[in-house]
Amino acid sequence: MADTVLYEVGDGLATITLNRPEAMNAMNTEAKVALRDAVQAAAADPSVRAVLLTATGRAFCVGQDLKEHIGSLTADRESGSGQTMSTVREHYNPIVRALTEMPKPVVAGVNGVAAGAGFGFALAADYRIVAETASFNTSFAGVALTADSGVSWTLPKLIGPGRAADLLLFPRTVKAQEAYELGIANRLVPAESLAAEAEALARTLATGPTVAYAALKESLAFAASHSLAETLEKEDELQTRAGASEDHAIAVRAFIAKKKPEYLGR
Repeated sequence: MADTVLYEVGDGLATITLNRPEAMNAMNTEAKVALRDAVQAAAADPSVRAVLLTATGRAFCVGQDLKEHIGSLTADRESGSGQTMSTVREHYNPIVRALTEMPKPVVAGVNGVAAGAGFGFALAADYRIVAETASFNTSFAGVALTADSGVSWTLPKLIGPGRAADLLLFPRTVKAQEAYELGIANRLVPAESLAAEAEALARTLATGPTVAYAALKESLAFAASHSLAETLEKEDELQTRAGASEDHAIAVRAFIAKKKPEYLGR
């Protein structure tokens, strides 16, 4: 796997680190392929019970590498191939789908600016712990593009369609405090403690009742596009599944014994 993205698994936690600090973790083709492969590997690995997505340097991810992009656009015009924008289908869509659909919690540790597709990756996580010095920007309209990386789906669900339209039509820097107030950031921490706190949070999830977490994630996604009646049926289905898990039995026994449960993730 390319070193533009680092991938490590230990004690049930997969840590995926964007690693192009010299380019503010802009996504060139190599990085996009590496990130897609890493996220899909984490999703498919039964030993992984939670995922931490973070980055090195002063940025989380500023989105598409425009230096590479302009070269691809020029080549497209010369060849008439029109292949440049296939990156959405080949890279961004699989990344976001893997993050949102994997049956395990994903934490984004946002250390700096998250813009464009980088914003989309952060939004695709289930929980965002954000440095107080970080910021967000949709960026797309600023380069005459529309939203990708799931932003048109995730952002309105977090902050409402009106505010999402405002940020998409009029891109601007949303600083960490405002992001927290809008509901984009779940937790703000000092920049110097982000790495440690993000890892601790992700490790807590990795040792938790991950069958229940998977059901909660599925339930929230289902409820976002279905009626109350349909959602109640889905809750019944998922609660039956969670209730049959070993983790539920462990939790009940621990509660009665007044002990801390030690979950198995099954």
